[in-house]
Amino acid sequence: MKRSAFTLLELVFVLIVIGILAVLAMPNFRGHPLQNAAEQVAGHIRYAQHLAMVEDKFDPNDASWYEKRWQIRFPHTTINGVVVYYYEVFRDENKAGNSNINEEAVDPLTHQTIGDGLNAVAAIPDKALVNLTKRYGIATVGGTCVIGGAFPTIAFDNLGRPYMDVYTDVYANPVPAGGCTIVLQHATDGNATITIAEETGYVSVAY
Repeated sequence: MKRSAFTLLELVFVLIVIGILAVLAMPNFRGHPLQNAAEQVAGHIRYAQHLAMVEDKFDPNDASWYEKRWQIRFPHTTINGVVVYYYEVFRDENKAGNSNINEEAVDPLTHQTIGDGLNAVAAIPDKALVNLTKRYGIATVGGTCVIGGAFPTIAFDNLGRPYMDVYTDVYANPVPAGGCTIVLQHATDGNATITIAEETGYVSVAY
């Protein structure tokens, strides 16, 4: 009985064609800085939640222990006349209301600090991982994850629940029903809206 099968050459040819089609089908993130920025920020919000759940900051001997919770916030500063938007993931161990280099998280992939990498917000390096303006062309950062006139901020407790405030009270200003948003506005490509859900802290991105 005659049997038929693919030759090695035919199999190699099919694999090459599948590889080419897969590359063509992949979204071109290199050419979409707004998407790059939004996905990076969303990933670091999830990372801040992970750190908060792994490292419980509760201390029965410290009445304001909640001020040390892991948080992500979005400050901006002016460098050479240009407003630069960036963000930082940190736990405020000294409760000073700002991040020091030894309080900032380190990105597990790039090993860069997720913050300004300095002891004061004097100048955020152009090539810093979190420099949304220089790296990705983000013109402004806004949204509803804001209390008063402060920077957009999200903090997490040891159960991963999100709050829009760190320093008022242990359960102050939880993310409300419907969630809150971080909006990245690109100079030419429009907006990306990152939504943090109430209770679960689930992160989603819309363009």
